[in-house]
Amino acid sequence: MTDAIHPSAVIEPGAQIGPGCRIGAFAVIGPEVRLAAKVEVKPHAIVTGWTEIGEGTVIFPFACVGEIPQDLKFAGERTRLTVGARCRIREGVTINTGTEGGGGLTSVGDDCLLMTGVHVAHDCRVGNGVIMANQVQVAGHCQIDDGAVLGGLSGVHQFVRIGTGAMIGGMTKVVHDVMPHAIVRGPRGELDGLNIIGLRRRGASRDDIAALRAAYAALADDSRSLADSARALLDATDSAHVREIAEFITAGSDRQFLKPQ
Repeated sequence: MTDAIHPSAVIEPGAQIGPGCRIGAFAVIGPEVRLAAKVEVKPHAIVTGWTEIGEGTVIFPFACVGEIPQDLKFAGERTRLTVGARCRIREGVTINTGTEGGGGLTSVGDDCLLMTGVHVAHDCRVGNGVIMANQVQVAGHCQIDDGAVLGGLSGVHQFVRIGTGAMIGGMTKVVHDVMPHAIVRGPRGELDGLNIIGLRRRGASRDDIAALRAAYAALADDSRSLADSARALLDATDSAHVREIAEFITAGSDRQFLKPQ
């Protein structure tokens, strides 16, 4: 025990605690947990399972990170959770390990903020710099790409993909894939244009935004399928941002897409 590890904390044999970690009162660290340097686990938080936490991440009180999946098919198989560096996992957050059927891994990238009460289910892939506001619920097998923002009380159906820089409004139900840099809002999760403010904050130029607006209009063409429109964009564009959207749409998916109107 050191000044940085409270005497009431439970650190089970086998846990690996990196230099500079701080572990608060009544926190529990499981036997297969690996904490990188300067991780802080605040009082009453639980980190368990085959779980790796990246450098400088802070886990707040009553979060439960690395417990088994909430999946009736889970039969006790050995699966993992990885959380990147400098994340903020706030009070009451739950993140589950993967399942054998979903690849055996749940992952959260670097610099993410998961606010109070967020749930990230088994086999999700969360990118870097993702923000999930209070009580966001993400079902199993979802993919949330870099820089996406999910508003409070929103829910994401299993297997849904949310593209880079997309913004989901508060109290929104998302049941279809969301293309990069899009805005989705309303209780039924309707596509509502491009996240122009987010694009500017991420350094997109005027030319980039103009190209994206033209691509969005092209994707709204009802005379052909969304996939055909995306393939046409791939053949015609020099914009990296437009190619990102087109490649996202033409990639394989288990869900339908929200289509521009």
